[in-house]
Amino acid sequence: MDLEKAELHAIIQLAIALKNSPDLREDTLQHKTLAMIFEKASTRTRVAFEVAMTQLGGSSLFLANSDTQLGRGEPLEDTAKVLSRMVDFITIRTFDHRKLEVFAQHSRVPVINALSDDFHPCQLLADMQTFFEHRGDIQGKTVAWVGDGHNMCQSYINAAEQFDFELRIACPQGFEPDAWLLERSRSRVQIVRNPVEAVRGAHLVATDVWTSMGHEDEREKRLQQFAGFQINDELLSHAASDVLFMHCLPAHRGEEVSAEVMDAPDSVIWDEAENRLHTKKALLEFLSKH
Repeated sequence: MDLEKAELHAIIQLAIALKNSPDLREDTLQHKTLAMIFEKASTRTRVAFEVAMTQLGGSSLFLANSDTQLGRGEPLEDTAKVLSRMVDFITIRTFDHRKLEVFAQHSRVPVINALSDDFHPCQLLADMQTFFEHRGDIQGKTVAWVGDGHNMCQSYINAAEQFDFELRIACPQGFEPDAWLLERSRSRVQIVRNPVEAVRGAHLVATDVWTSMGHEDEREKRLQQFAGFQINDELLSHAASDVLFMHCLPAHRGEEVSAEVMDAPDSVIWDEAENRLHTKKALLEFLSKH
């Protein structure tokens, strides 16, 4: 939401260009460094950021909490002031979104959200690139989110605003996105309880695991509460004939998504995962010039 709509579209188009012509922007981040502070586990996000910096001629530093003075209680403000005098970008993967905001307030360089309990914006860049590649502009389309109204769902709400699409959210009672987000975006976002109604005619259907990082102790209870919210062939039969299914991964086959949907020959989730790399390259290049 810190970027203009035109800037987001430019990042998507650059990501597509970089994907199609890998040598297009070789060494544009030469001598630049990305610091990566991760409190949560990661596969795609970490690899995509590190490879993106390498392919653009830069370098990256991975900093787990246990490796830094943050793990011994140094204030975020102090770490932000010091790190941002030494590196060109900082990306943070954390539980508490407020940490990102505090860090950014005291940083001299751009701070990127690599996932928090509130939002996962970098994933949405990859999702939008994937839709643009396969179906064209998502403006005016219908998107259905089925599952937990957690960070991924909340980023889809922001994406609905920035990319101008209608979003229907199907989630069990008590698992809705934050009320202020729903209120802000009430003109284009609605909550429905029936997944069939959510996906009816949808051009894109997306989901995430029912038990996100940090909620593992609730898993058995959530499996019961989310019964009936699985993405499967029967549910997708109510969507548009050319519907795309997306999942940020990792996925739990047989829970939030069936194996036949995950492993379908025309599945775009692997393009979606790969596009994490290309959108990060485009984002980092964009930030290096702004």
